[in-house]
Amino acid sequence: MSAVEHFQNNFQPGAVYRRADLEQWSNAVDRHLVQLQESGVLVKLSGGLYCCPQMTAFGPAPADDETLVRAFLKDDRFLLTSSNLYNTLGLGTTQLYNETVVYNHKRHGRFKLGGRTFRFAMKPYFPRKATPEFLLVDVVNNINQLAEDRESVLEQVKIKASSMESRVLAEAIREYGGARAKKFFSKLLIDDRLQHDR
Repeated sequence: MSAVEHFQNNFQPGAVYRRADLEQWSNAVDRHLVQLQESGVLVKLSGGLYCCPQMTAFGPAPADDETLVRAFLKDDRFLLTSSNLYNTLGLGTTQLYNETVVYNHKRHGRFKLGGRTFRFAMKPYFPRKATPEFLLVDVVNNINQLAEDRESVLEQVKIKASSMESRVLAEAIREYGGARAKKFFSKLLIDDRLQHDR
């Protein structure tokens, strides 16, 4: 078995690798990377990031977003989200946004990985999964980035908030709300309590 074949045997279809991780399998990693890219075994995604594509009946399939981001960050602690998820809350938002947002603890800025653009945003806290309560808080955090009429969306947020379990929503506000969201919801929750006290 040649050195490049021995190198190739370490790759799993669908997996993403950093160049630094590949040095353990080759004493000529750059030469072998070029050879495997030429033969289609590996695809370069960005500087120092490579994918071993899964072959399908339609040709090589791209790496899924989670695998890609995990390799890029070298971290499991992130949340993939998008402003498109706000449309699931029934707030009247209908715009479609062509951007995946990655909440994480390490990187900030826009990065192109495997032909797709991701906006990395550093946040101290975010859930493992985007819950409706988290998304409602996130809408208010990001209201200035939305293409819709902001006042109209915020009115719908008020209506939606009143239908949620207040304890769960209050926890999401405390954990994930920025200054704007905390101010917006604190007035809402105070008004709601006053209504119930009457």
